[in-house]
Amino acid sequence: MILHYQRHEWGSTMFSENALKVLEKRYFLRNEDGRIVEDVQAIFRRVAKAIASVERRWGASEDEIARLENQFFDSLINRRFMPNSPTLMNAGKPQGQLSACFVLPVPDSLEGIFETCKNAALIHKTGGGTGFSFSRLRPQNDRVATTTGVASGPVSFMIVYDAATEAIRQGGTRRGANMGMLRVDHPDIEEFIACKRDTGKLNNFNISVAATDAFMNAVVTDDQYDLIHPRTGTKVRALRARDIFDKIVENAHATGEPGLIFIDRINKSDPIELALDDNGNAIPGTEDIEATNPCGEQPLGPGDACNLGSINVALFVDRKKKDFEWTALADEIELAVRFLDDVIDANHYPLPFIERATLNNRRIGLGIMGWAEALIQLGTAYDSEEAVAKAEEFMRFMQETAHRASAELAESRGTFPNWPFSTWHKKGVRMRNATVTTIAPTGTISIIAGTSSGIEPVFAIAYVRRVLSGTELIEVNPLFEQMAKEEGFYSDELMQRIAEEGTLKSIEGIPARIKRLFVCSHDISCFWHVRMQAAFQKYTDNAVSKTINFPHDADVDDIRQAYLEAWKEGLKGITVYRDASRPLQVLNLRKTQKKEESPLKKESSAGRAGTSMSPQNSSIPSVRSVKLSPASVSTEYPSENMSISTYSTTHWHEHIFKKQEAHRLDMISMSSCPECGYAPGSVAHQESCFLCVTCGYTMC
Repeated sequence: MILHYQRHEWGSTMFSENALKVLEKRYFLRNEDGRIVEDVQAIFRRVAKAIASVERRWGASEDEIARLENQFFDSLINRRFMPNSPTLMNAGKPQGQLSACFVLPVPDSLEGIFETCKNAALIHKTGGGTGFSFSRLRPQNDRVATTTGVASGPVSFMIVYDAATEAIRQGGTRRGANMGMLRVDHPDIEEFIACKRDTGKLNNFNISVAATDAFMNAVVTDDQYDLIHPRTGTKVRALRARDIFDKIVENAHATGEPGLIFIDRINKSDPIELALDDNGNAIPGTEDIEATNPCGEQPLGPGDACNLGSINVALFVDRKKKDFEWTALADEIELAVRFLDDVIDANHYPLPFIERATLNNRRIGLGIMGWAEALIQLGTAYDSEEAVAKAEEFMRFMQETAHRASAELAESRGTFPNWPFSTWHKKGVRMRNATVTTIAPTGTISIIAGTSSGIEPVFAIAYVRRVLSGTELIEVNPLFEQMAKEEGFYSDELMQRIAEEGTLKSIEGIPARIKRLFVCSHDISCFWHVRMQAAFQKYTDNAVSKTINFPHDADVDDIRQAYLEAWKEGLKGITVYRDASRPLQVLNLRKTQKKEESPLKKESSAGRAGTSMSPQNSSIPSVRSVKLSPASVSTEYPSENMSISTYSTTHWHEHIFKKQEAHRLDMISMSSCPECGYAPGSVAHQESCFLCVTCGYTMC
């Protein structure tokens, strides 16, 4: 049965059945009996009213507040803009916590470690995610003077935090998500790199190595680098940088983790500089950034938080002119910046020290969703130089417009309190917000908006989902369905075939230019994934959440070169995922109608970088696995006389592109969603996380 992209009208807009299911399950308010007490209009009116009401503190009249509320409501109900999930869930509630992400300090004391664990539980309860750097903790077997014992090390306490997270549901709507980081120069770095090789451990954590400039330069030049004792600041020993880098990429190839965060690059680009008060203590919000949120797009200092929101850029394309509607887009950006700045004041912060740091910097993160569908409407293939150039043009416009909007707010409301300690002050630019733009995951909010996630390629053109009665329905991408009917090649039989194949690549009867536009994630060379992320990062204040996808037959050298390319291209971090790199249960193509056991060794659970998975969610796999034609791949590093830039562009691009072009889709490896049970095809891997495109279940 073909499920046409059914939409239900609410006022002047339409919402898909999936969007309504996600809203009903995760966002609509319920009474004490658990019964839903609001609908689509009510939720967006609640949010708009709560956020607009804070403008009274700036002297706005009731008429002005009412007009702004209507502007916010119109933007939300028409799916042009969506804030992060905690804002949708909690705005207008008593003590509503609205921030998406937090970074909590982990001090080197038993009392401090468990105080932070308690604080994380409080945040998870409100719907927020948490990031931690465990780099301050003394290494394993280090002497503890107060007890004459020895320290157990960072990984042991990560296990404690993971167990606590397992026991907490985020407001009953999603499981807690954590990012765990360790500096590459910490003495326990080798244990940390391998800590998730056992897939039964730390399933509520994503992990990333905080790589320093010194380390990355030593990798390129094949030198040693120093491990530093975090408590004394003294050198412990030296290691060959390439040996550690190889361990990182080997584990990432095997399991998808750890990711890399380029921590020095992050701090150099951050506008806030360290400032001390009269007692010599750091002013809250001015400490160095040491970690990110769970999906890596929001670097934050200890105690800082951020409010995120995304514009649906697929709604701002003029298909006749093949360009963006820049004027309308600018208006939406300005409104969104104002909305997010108001969220900061409407927020109820879970802890006083978080409130101080957050209000001192007033960080916001305005991003986008629908990028893939925007490119399709522009007539531009995702994996092309034209798309990369368009990404730079678009993000530069968005960045400049958002900065102007923040500067205008500063004129009427004042700068963020830490402005005197910022590079904005040095440049003489008054800003309301220390940082303004972020490319964040939009998993569930993009389902509500009815568009593609973030800057990711389209997940699938058509996929099969089962309803509770067992009936199989084929859901077709609405933009593809529209264009297929316009071009005259639409048929139910064709949609069935596409759902079986999962991609257009081998489907006959579709114009070549349409195939070129509707390219799916696994049809795209990882080279283009990196290039697209880099294009957006170039004009983004914070960072970019994206998954660099690899086929199952990608080798360790492919991962190695992706990490090197990310460093060369100026990324602030990178997350990779090799298809079926974790144990999983395979469902073959629908035409086989046969479920088979994975040839991979069965283990107790599965996960990957950018996911927060509990043991009972062990069946979540990748979207699809592919086979590549055999290729001889050198695992050698570039010679010391060859620059990383030269090696990446002349060798890795050529190798990856040829290898990826040679692959053919062999089977679909996917499992049912642990919440709704729909399969196959409902679970996507994108934006550093798993997402069920049917019910909105996400592990981040």
